[in-house]
Amino acid sequence: MLTEREAQGYYEANDASHSFEHVLRVLALAERIAQAEGADVDVVRTAALLHDIGRGEEARTGVCHAEAGARQARDILKDGPADFVEAVAEAIACHRFRRPDRRPQTPEARVLYDADKLDAIGAIGVARAYAVAGRRGQRLYSPLHSADTDDLSQAVVGESEAHTPVQEYLFKLRHLKDRLFTETGRALAADRHAFMVAFFDRLEAEVRGEQ
Repeated sequence: MLTEREAQGYYEANDASHSFEHVLRVLALAERIAQAEGADVDVVRTAALLHDIGRGEEARTGVCHAEAGARQARDILKDGPADFVEAVAEAIACHRFRRPDRRPQTPEARVLYDADKLDAIGAIGVARAYAVAGRRGQRLYSPLHSADTDDLSQAVVGESEAHTPVQEYLFKLRHLKDRLFTETGRALAADRHAFMVAFFDRLEAEVRGEQ
């Protein structure tokens, strides 16, 4: 069984938003959801520990980090039972929001997807959005109405300097609670979503000098 210490070594080059701290938060959520939903906790735990190991390859080559991570996980776990290894790889391959063509089909994949998305909303989600913005040199703010759209294909602009955390919220983050797969995940998302909405509403009011 892969240990946390072993997994940590795969994340030394990751940015703050996708660091091993993110992995540990996803792990805690994934174990909680797996236990409530009756998923295989061992598969979920291992997939959570390895789910973002493909980030470095994506940064270097542009390949989808979920696909790269699944491939790397198969290599790391190659001495384990074949069905276990494949279950882990499948969960990792399907955890990315921007890959609607790879929707999670197994209970374990759905658990990992939900846990990863829960870490993108709420207080920690806001913090991560601003960590990414700082790393990419993005502006602090844009008006809430400036990118008010339900077209999730527009989320790709999050890679540009013109993007802002407000636009990330409008394009992606506010939609996440409605795109989770497990009952437990959706229940956990409700409070986090409410906090995030209140934060961006307050940000708008403060920028306008209303509060």
